[in-house]
Amino acid sequence: MTKTKIIDGKALSQKIREELKAKVASFPSAPCMAVVLVGDNPASQIYVHHKMKAAEEVGIQVKLFSLAPVLTEDALIDFIRNLNADDNIDGIIVQLPLPKHMDSYRVVESIDPDKDIDGLCSQNLGKLFTGRPGLVPCTPLGCMALIKSVIPKLDGKRAVIVGRSCLVGKPVGQLLLEEQCTITQAHSHTKDLESVCKEADILVVAAGKPNLIQKNHVKKGAVIIDVGINRTEDGHIVGDVDFIGVQGVARAITPVPGGVGPMTVAMLLSNVVKVYVQKKLGQKA
Repeated sequence: MTKTKIIDGKALSQKIREELKAKVASFPSAPCMAVVLVGDNPASQIYVHHKMKAAEEVGIQVKLFSLAPVLTEDALIDFIRNLNADDNIDGIIVQLPLPKHMDSYRVVESIDPDKDIDGLCSQNLGKLFTGRPGLVPCTPLGCMALIKSVIPKLDGKRAVIVGRSCLVGKPVGQLLLEEQCTITQAHSHTKDLESVCKEADILVVAAGKPNLIQKNHVKKGAVIIDVGINRTEDGHIVGDVDFIGVQGVARAITPVPGGVGPMTVAMLLSNVVKVYVQKKLGQKA
């Protein structure tokens, strides 16, 4: 039985952040990221804290705007438009989810695409799907870096993505396609998911269903990127893949936690630096 490699997202994230820190130290000024937090969702507050801490560690200035949950959607959009117009701010993120009375799509669309460091507005997603340079969603970027840490050359590989969201599934499929992979986009309506997944040299799972992918779904020697984060009834955090069950079958797998999550934050910081380099230094990132 071949030992399955655990792809350490924390270590790779730290390496990327150290490289960003060295780059930022050479800049004439610090890049600046605006974080908009609406309401008092405890999970959102934790996520924002991690993002801010990571940004400050690499030398990125962070401006946190904590807004009341009773704020109207139009008022929030007006606030974002003021951030768009502020030349001192390089990137903007609006922490999701938003209060229920707000349309997240409309709010995200109000962010200047050139400052949309989450890469979620339709203009940036459109650029990704038409092969033009733009800001790419952070989790898919992190997935690609994790895959390439095991398989540097992806040309001709067969990739299966389980999940079709605009946050992960669709963008990561497009990124793999651009690396000359042959991709299959699977989802909750896919018939015989086991047979489909078994074709994969690279299996990216972002379905939001704990332990959906079992040993019998996995081709021997496959590389698995588990994007799922699920809390079990006993309080444990597990992924969408049976981590223990696929040991000895998969060539490599990301753990949950400690795999994709840290990479998402690292790619967010990378996007901030990319915007700064392009806008403030007039260089290609």
